[in-house]
Amino acid sequence: MNSRLFLLLPIALLIPLVSGCEKKLEASHAASSSVKIAVVEAVSRSLWDEEDVVGNVEAAQRAVLSAKVAGVVDALQVAPGSKVRQGETLATIDAREIRARLDSVLAAQDQAQKDFGRMERLLKSGSATRQEFDAANTRQLTADAAVVEARAMLQYTTITAPFDGVITRKLVEVGDLATPGKPLLEMENSALLRFEAEVPEALIERVTMGVTLPVQVDAAGATLEGKVSEIAPSASVGSRTFLVKLDLPAAEKLRAGQFGRVRVPVQKRPAVLVPASSVARRGQIESVFVVSDGMARLRVVKTGRSFGEQVEILSGLSPDEIVAARDVHLLTDGMKVEGVK
Repeated sequence: MNSRLFLLLPIALLIPLVSGCEKKLEASHAASSSVKIAVVEAVSRSLWDEEDVVGNVEAAQRAVLSAKVAGVVDALQVAPGSKVRQGETLATIDAREIRARLDSVLAAQDQAQKDFGRMERLLKSGSATRQEFDAANTRQLTADAAVVEARAMLQYTTITAPFDGVITRKLVEVGDLATPGKPLLEMENSALLRFEAEVPEALIERVTMGVTLPVQVDAAGATLEGKVSEIAPSASVGSRTFLVKLDLPAAEKLRAGQFGRVRVPVQKRPAVLVPASSVARRGQIESVFVVSDGMARLRVVKTGRSFGEQVEILSGLSPDEIVAARDVHLLTDGMKVEGVK
């Protein structure tokens, strides 16, 4: 019994030893083979340092619709949020007094025309003087002008949309008294939007008419190219800033009143750019894998601004160095790799 155990013991000891050798051989074989990865060259490019200036998205076309005549608001055809077309009736004012005025001046006009016709015939027959004829002509012209005025006043009792847009505010209700100059409705053209910002005097020299600047609107989830369309000729005394307006292209979620930032260029400087997919992030640590002499070496870097699919490297990497372009999470420091461009 003891002799059998003595014979079996060396065999049992040899089994894990052989297994360990096999694993070492497999690891050695794996270490000797290289992994193919896509690589790219870090490029140097001149970039503008930019400073953000806050502002708001505003409608390029806005209107405050007011009454031109006094009267009671008879009807309101719209509410805030209503989409309207140019020339569409929005509200009406009670026009009974103006209609009565129009009827009166129409009657006066008719009488003045009859008097003028009679006086013209009398002048031809020599029964009326030239002075009487001129007086009749003046009365007719005055009556005609009164009719034109009354008809214009009647038109003022109907408030119409000056352009296609959306009603943003309703400032009166049916039954309220409308007086000349009193605001009734506010509307804007939501299809034409612009960005308005107060640019500090230290940066205003960097902003010129017609130049295109990036405008970031977080609520719309978009960075748009705004074209400078207006620059205030003088600064605000209190804030020492210049009002700048930029026309914006259409965007699905862009709305008037949204907060945004316009990036104003300050100065040019050299920068190193790599694909964003080249950067690995583990917590607060950012790194890339530099490929050199067939090996991937981990390099800690610091990133800056993003430019589409590329990211700026502020430190840790030099131009022309070769880095892994993607799948960096599969790499380890010192791994043998074969770079494929």
